Amino acid sequence: MAHGSRQPSTSSRQLLERTQELDALDAALSDLRAVAHGSPCTRHNGLLAFTGPAGLGKTALMTEARARATAAGFRVLSGRGGEADQELAFHVVRQLVQPALATMDEAEREAFLGSWHAIIAATLGLEAANTSHVPDPTGVRDGLDWVMTRLTVTKKAPVVLLLDDLHWADIESLGWLASFAPRAADLPLLIVVAYRPDELPHEATAFRALVDGHGSRPHPLAPLTAAGVARIVREQVGTRAEDEFCAECHTVTGGNPFETVELAIRMGQRGLRGSQDELPTMRALALAVKGPGLIERLRRLGTNTVRFTYAGAVLGAPFSPDLAATIAAIGREAAAEATEKLRAARILADTDGPGGDLGFVHPLIATTIYQSIPSGLRVGMHNAAAEALRAAGFGPTASARHLLEVPCDGKPEAVDCLREAARESLRAGSPEAARRLLTRALQEPCLPEERAALLHELAGSTFLIEPTATVEHLRAALTEPGIDPELRASIVYRLTQALAHTDRLAEAAQVAAEEARLTSNARVRLRMQADHFVWSMNRTDEPDSSARSRTLTRLAARLADRGRPADRGLEERCILGLRSWDALLRGEPRRTVLEHAEDALRGGMSWTDENRGFEVPVSVALAYMYCDRPRRAEELFTKGMAECETKGWRGSHLAVGQALFAYIRHRRGCLAEAEHWVREGLRTAQRVEGAVPAQWFAVGILIQTLLARGRTRDARRIADRHDYGGDIPNAVIYPDPRTVYAELLLAEGRLAEAECLLTEVGNWLDGRDWRNPAWCPWQLRLASAVARSAPDRAVRHAQEALERARDFGAASAIGQAMHTLAEVTGGRAALDLHAAAVEHLERSPAAYELARALVGHGASLARYGQLHDAADRLYQGLEGAVHCGADALAARARAELSAAGLRPLPLRYPQTDTLTAHERKAAEMTAQGHPAAVVAKDLRLKEQGVRQLLSSVYRKVGTDPAGLAEALETFPRPRTS
Repeated sequence: MAHGSRQPSTSSRQLLERTQELDALDAALSDLRAVAHGSPCTRHNGLLAFTGPAGLGKTALMTEARARATAAGFRVLSGRGGEADQELAFHVVRQLVQPALATMDEAEREAFLGSWHAIIAATLGLEAANTSHVPDPTGVRDGLDWVMTRLTVTKKAPVVLLLDDLHWADIESLGWLASFAPRAADLPLLIVVAYRPDELPHEATAFRALVDGHGSRPHPLAPLTAAGVARIVREQVGTRAEDEFCAECHTVTGGNPFETVELAIRMGQRGLRGSQDELPTMRALALAVKGPGLIERLRRLGTNTVRFTYAGAVLGAPFSPDLAATIAAIGREAAAEATEKLRAARILADTDGPGGDLGFVHPLIATTIYQSIPSGLRVGMHNAAAEALRAAGFGPTASARHLLEVPCDGKPEAVDCLREAARESLRAGSPEAARRLLTRALQEPCLPEERAALLHELAGSTFLIEPTATVEHLRAALTEPGIDPELRASIVYRLTQALAHTDRLAEAAQVAAEEARLTSNARVRLRMQADHFVWSMNRTDEPDSSARSRTLTRLAARLADRGRPADRGLEERCILGLRSWDALLRGEPRRTVLEHAEDALRGGMSWTDENRGFEVPVSVALAYMYCDRPRRAEELFTKGMAECETKGWRGSHLAVGQALFAYIRHRRGCLAEAEHWVREGLRTAQRVEGAVPAQWFAVGILIQTLLARGRTRDARRIADRHDYGGDIPNAVIYPDPRTVYAELLLAEGRLAEAECLLTEVGNWLDGRDWRNPAWCPWQLRLASAVARSAPDRAVRHAQEALERARDFGAASAIGQAMHTLAEVTGGRAALDLHAAAVEHLERSPAAYELARALVGHGASLARYGQLHDAADRLYQGLEGAVHCGADALAARARAELSAAGLRPLPLRYPQTDTLTAHERKAAEMTAQGHPAAVVAKDLRLKEQGVRQLLSSVYRKVGTDPAGLAEALETFPRPRTS
């Protein structure tokens, strides 16, 4: 494992005039000690930064920080950027972590990393068991956060991270540091960084913002004063050095500590005494410290020494003397002789890591020497370095770094190396590094027969960071002749994904349809047809949904009749899954929806198949939720999200999963849990560049959840913050954004605006024949919006929604429609509708909607003097609202009770998802087909008591009566004492 080189410890003279910086360091270390001991410390923010141009003593400060942290008993982990290593992804991170991991054997490392081993092994430079594992950058960052946190909290001593020369750090390490550093304030951890602010790469925006916006601003280092320079000079040439001589030394060096120290040492070696007549000699020595003077001094050391130094500069510090000798084409003895000369000339020095590696005394020296190498020779040395590193077993990534500096020459072996290195970069979670390597491989150029595959690989590297470039690469790949059918299918699928990712769903659907028409492979045709259906159904502007639906229905029927279900491949099952979702949207009987969903799931569906996508399995899982089987939906989502996390896919896939899992919890009435999950989904989506659809899902579900909890102002703040209610994407989002926004407008009393918006939604959905109020209850919301201004119209909308809900058949959808119809009907005629709404919702798992219906029914009964029945309904509704976390609904129930002269009772039952013994017995007997009267007799209850027991069962188990038997098979039994 490589260790970063570090400038050898220097004397305290280099820390002249650094009192302010050292005081800041001591204060930070003191705060860290207090945090570690559990003492209150308001100042600890976990980050300390030193900045300044080259040579001002940043590394000397870092060396002093190491010494003081070690003396305090803290554990020090260090890393530094290297000018030659900026193309190596996570190079600085590896320097931090690898020394700690090197002290463990393989079993200890795997135990330490746990489930993260498979995700971040390649990132940390470890051997990965599964070389096809490609995590996303978010998953890698999460894994690195976990590792660094564990390294911090599992050690008895606080940890200090020293990160030097971060202006040369790889962008992957800088990105991770920017996201992780804020955590240091909550850990026994101090991060000390040093860098040249004017040389930070433009990609380091997040890191720069972190440091500039932190509690303690960076400490910029100032040049030495004339007095400081004079002190250093007199330490080397004697105390009698004249003031004028010392002043000229300050002028020549500009107060740069590195140049001042180097000049003073050389003057001492030459025997100068600091008189004015020695000024010409002093100036000549100063010129030799850097720039052309340094190069001239190097050349005087001999040809072999020059070539050896050039090779070291090409390799980058720290470097192996043997490798440098190989690249310089000199023998070991000549290399040893050159090393001694360079040590004496203060150009090279030994590093403090194992292995006898060498480093340059200062990065300024390395930069000057590298830039002085003639271009032709430099190219040749990079080429030799690539070959030598590969031969020495350093792997394709180390070799490929040098190939990037070599002109294109059409070498197949170079292309192979670059492609292998790109695969390593992708496994390490660095698509940007993979893109650089594959772009260079394409320029080599590769063999004609490999071009399509290479373009496909390049497109894969750009998908998460520049999907528009992905489209261009894949379209170019499709123009190549003689593409393997499987590769072509993968190219087309990835192209449709990239087009959809850039909100070009019409093009995505067209590409898939055209490929389905052209291919002669039956399985590829099915796959392309499935992709065509996916992207067509997800278009908000699909021109003829009905025609597409008929085509899908006919195809699914043929596939369902073909052979045994166990013999169906994934292509067939995807078609059946899409048929299930289409039937749901159209409001076909839920039995049809569930039958096709079950057929689709026979054999399983992966969320992380890179050539299939997760749109179909997610749709199939949600079909169960809309069909009153939310427990089954939760099981599928839990499995899918776990699959994403195991593979290190913690970006947009996981964000959508978390948001829609929250939606399932919301529809079950678990509003607090729903809010937690959807906020997690929104946080995940906001960490991922380009995860716009995931944010739309999350924001809409969060607004609905907040409204259900009665927090209208919070919902409005969320909507305004995310510009929700403005332009919507061209992709179908659920819950429908315009309907959700209309619900917010209704809650705010802006009825006319809500009416206008919901009318637009209705026209759009009816134009697509999407008539299921369970999926989008626009008619119910519209009925509420016009109930005062056009009561007859409101009733008509609610009645039509009820008719559609009955066609679909889910009890929750029927109950919600009846509840709205009762509300807009009013009067005594509404009492029976309220009762029917409660009756249907009691047979569903929709706890929040049941609570709403109970409170509505109770309020209506109270208005007509039926106080006994009203009290029962209102008490039940209040209890349900409290359990759901619906604060506003609970307040309404209390207000209705008070208005009726009734006093709210304490909650009778604690909130739990575990079935009581009575509930389990009632559920089992019902699942076996026993009528309510038989169950009531067995349990010595009235039938109404049985209905209430079963209502609790459906809520807890997450199913309706038809799915009860199957759900009970896996639902935990109550514990017996």
